[in-house]
Amino acid sequence: MEDERHGSRRRRRGLLWAAVAVVAVALGCLLPAALVAAVVRETAGRSTDDPATRPGSPATGPVARLAAAIDTQLGRQAGALLRGDRDGFLAVAEPAARGDLTRRFTSLRALRIAVWRAEPSGHPTPTPGQPGQWRQAVTYRYCLVVPDCTPSPVLAATRWRETADGPRLVAVEPSTSAETGTRPWEVSELVAAVGRRTVVATTPDLRARLPGLLAEAEAAATVADRYAVDGLRPDRYRIFYAGRDGWRRWYGGGRPAWTGGYVVTVGGGHHEVVLNADALRAGGVADLLRHELTHAASLPAGGWSDRHAWWLVEGTAELAGAAGRPVGRYAGLDDVRRLMATGGWDGRLDTLAPTDDAPADRVAASYGVGYLAVRYLVDRYGGQRLLDFFAAVVHDRRPVAEAAQEVYGEPWSKLHDDCVAQVRRAVAR
Repeated sequence: MEDERHGSRRRRRGLLWAAVAVVAVALGCLLPAALVAAVVRETAGRSTDDPATRPGSPATGPVARLAAAIDTQLGRQAGALLRGDRDGFLAVAEPAARGDLTRRFTSLRALRIAVWRAEPSGHPTPTPGQPGQWRQAVTYRYCLVVPDCTPSPVLAATRWRETADGPRLVAVEPSTSAETGTRPWEVSELVAAVGRRTVVATTPDLRARLPGLLAEAEAAATVADRYAVDGLRPDRYRIFYAGRDGWRRWYGGGRPAWTGGYVVTVGGGHHEVVLNADALRAGGVADLLRHELTHAASLPAGGWSDRHAWWLVEGTAELAGAAGRPVGRYAGLDDVRRLMATGGWDGRLDTLAPTDDAPADRVAASYGVGYLAVRYLVDRYGGQRLLDFFAAVVHDRRPVAEAAQEVYGEPWSKLHDDCVAQVRRAVAR
């Protein structure tokens, strides 16, 4: 982020960059989808030559007894976590595992864990080269703050050692689902603040930012709630504020250093938002939070991956981020103006999505065009029709021409050209 001394226009453009990671998430480059799909694939891959240990086949004899004993231990641990009983949570584990488990316990309690279920996936399999040790895939299902939510699933590998007193937990490995990657509470100690609509978490070194972040998140949630397409608002918006290590590790990392935030679909109808502390030190968190929380409110439960509707998804989030400011005060107008002047866009909304290697000004201009097109639809037809159109195209995956005719009573060819004409008028002023 540029310091304010270096000019407000360039600093504001940085806020547009901040939203770019959701492009990759939504288009599949970062592969967010319901984790259930990963559970099926990863569990199916854990077969051995022993039919008794193949997922989906019945366990017999010693394997069945071990599986039942592991299930019992997982149940005890889950109950202890929900009670806030740290000693009980650690009691099932070997001493070497307790440091990692203590951190997990602390983080989950800080996040106000409200539901925690541990369900073995498949049967235990012997650990090669480690006599008496076994691997067990476990699907953890969790809710934060709200006990009646639909839980989000996480598939992780656990390791156990057989003892005379029953199986002892040796380690819980961080989940590595290609779709979602490692959750923050799996690898970092977290502190959190909980509001009426949001839960905001970060690492202890950034604890001082929590009160301000919570206030900004609560204000952003009030805006984002208006974009809940099906009328079902998120039970809580989940927001993680990442320092350098968290940015590198959470949800698989790999985002550009200048990116300010992204949203990930984590299953159970939930989306989790990550903000980059390094990219946002100069401010601008409020606009970004409105943008990202609007994605969390408006996107389908299972995520979204249609490049042709990119302009609609991002334009809607940008509209929320702009918080009702006049079009003339939109920070990306100069970028859109340059895009139009250089002929860097073919004038079609369905080709607006920037490529992965697009320069920053092209990315910012793409967001700007999406915003201006969506703003035109709202100004002319009202906000409810936009939500109806969004629901038809993004949730129901109906052809845009069909949705336009039904919602707006206009041929899509005419409506599209009207949107593009308004974009050109906006930057010609």
